[in-house]
Formats: sequence, C-alpha cells, structure tokens
Amino acid sequence: MEQRSLGRQGLTTSAIGYGSMGTKMAYGHSDDTASIAAIRHAVELGVTHFDTAELYGWGEGEKLLGAALAPFRDKVTIGTKFGWTKEFGFNSRPDHIREVIDASLVNLGVETIDVLYQHVDDPAVPIEDVVEVMAEYVAAGKAKYLGLSNTSAENIRRAHAVHPISVMQAEYSIFSRESEALFPVLDELGIGLVAYSPLARGFLSGAVKPGDGYGDGDMRGAAPWWAPENFDANIAITEQLTELATSKGATLSQLSLAWLLARREDVVPIPGSRSTERVAQNTAAADLKLTEADMARIQEIAPDGGIGGRVTF
Repeated sequence: MEQRSLGRQGLTTSAIGYGSMGTKMAYGHSDDTASIAAIRHAVELGVTHFDTAELYGWGEGEKLLGAALAPFRDKVTIGTKFGWTKEFGFNSRPDHIREVIDASLVNLGVETIDVLYQHVDDPAVPIEDVVEVMAEYVAAGKAKYLGLSNTSAENIRRAHAVHPISVMQAEYSIFSRESEALFPVLDELGIGLVAYSPLARGFLSGAVKPGDGYGDGDMRGAAPWWAPENFDANIAITEQLTELATSKGATLSQLSLAWLLARREDVVPIPGSRSTERVAQNTAAADLKLTEADMARIQEIAPDGGIGGRVTF
C-alpha cells in the first residue's frame, strides 16, 4: 500500500489505517475473536497504522489491540490517547497523564507508544503543561511522536512551540468538513491529519439504517445525521454518491475513503471494522483514483457535508 508522511519528524504510515474504537465501545455488541481477526487481516493487506485510546473500554481496547498486533509489532505503528474521565469529563493534569500513559504501555504490551495524543482539550490545564509531560515520554524513549485531537488552531500553535506535533486527529469525511478550517495551521507547521470517522460513523458505509434500527450501546441513532428531520435528505446524498461510486466499479465506502486520500497527501483515514470482509473493502480504497471531475461531482452532491452536523461526542 502507498505510504504517507505525517508531520516533519519522520512518521510514515500506510495511506489507510485502522481505528479500533468499535472493538470496545460506541457501535453495539462486539466479539473479541472477530475483532482480532479483522485487525490481523488489515496487517495482511498492508495497513501499518492502528489507533486506540484509554477511553475505548478503559484499557480493554488497548489490551485487545496490543494482543492482536503482538506478532507484528515491528511492522506497525500504534497510536493511543489520554484525556477523558469515566464521567466524560476532562483530566489532563500532569499526574493523571503519567498514570494513564504508564497504564497504556502495559495494556498495549509495548515499550514505546508510536503516536501519543491528548484526546480532548482540558480547559483547566494549559496545553503547554500537557505537552511538557508528553515530551518527557519522548525523551525517555517511551513515545516517538506527539499528536493532538479535537482541538483548536490556537492550541496546536501553542503545543507545537513546546515540542513538535506530528499529527492532528480530527473527524473528517464527505459529511464532516469542519476540520478543513485547520488546514492553514497544519500546512504552516507541517502537521499531518489522521481522519477519524471517515465513513461518517457508518452513514457512508453503504449499510445505514434509521436511527431506531440500532441497538443499545450504539451511539449512531442519537447523531444529528440520523435525526428524523435530516435522515431522508442524507440518504438522498448517499444515493447520489453511490451512483458515482458504482460508475467507477467501487462501493460508497471506497469512494468516501478515496475522496479523503485525494484531498491532501498528508491525510490518513482510519476506518474501523470488526469484519474481515469490510476491512478488505476499506483497504482496497487506497487503489481507487478519483479524477478532478469525480471530486467536483462529490462537491456538487454534498457541498456542505451531511445535513444536520456531526455528532459531538
């Protein structure tokens, strides 16, 4: 698979990565055996970058990903994140950061975290103090590259002044364009973008259902794109996108991932799936090349992204 550079500090990953949130939260019941099989199949298909966080099962997601990737540790990069509390508050106090990172190293079964992120801003802790602690782990050889997630251009600048930031992780898809406002600062500072929810939390997967069609523990039904007043309009968008995808011998999800790859050379989407078949389909999107006419048509179909705005949790 094509390799992409993220930041100016040397981080290189596959063009498409793997996001593991769904293995332990957000999308309903999961099966560890199926998840591990999907992760390992991704490696077989050339995926080299895998993403997790303390939040994903409060350590259980890290343990699962670490176990799945243990046979391939020298072939992959792993990113993890800190910053949430179990009450969905914020905690990036220095002592808590150290506690979480030390636990993440154990959970993942690694000596070094390849990409260490602050998951979400903590208004009570200056970003400079946060990055100073993160930089301690780089100096100690326990982290290689630093990243931020769900933050502002101002925080990116302030963080980068303390220690080089290689990666910004943000929600980005045909349906969610808000992160494009960060492009100027990312270009200025030479920071790559890891795109989470690149399939709009499943709305661009080709298998979307009405909001009440998802079970307990699945956050999709509560998202604005699924709201009754927005759902039909968003379905109409996906139908037009699917028509374009079909004309290129591709699926809606492949078109959506290829769109991200075509937007910038330093974007790496991290779709997640617990299905080996879906992983294969997503990975194949790296070979789909979109023309200027294709990109213009997508812009015509979804000029402002999805209807209703992205989910904010």
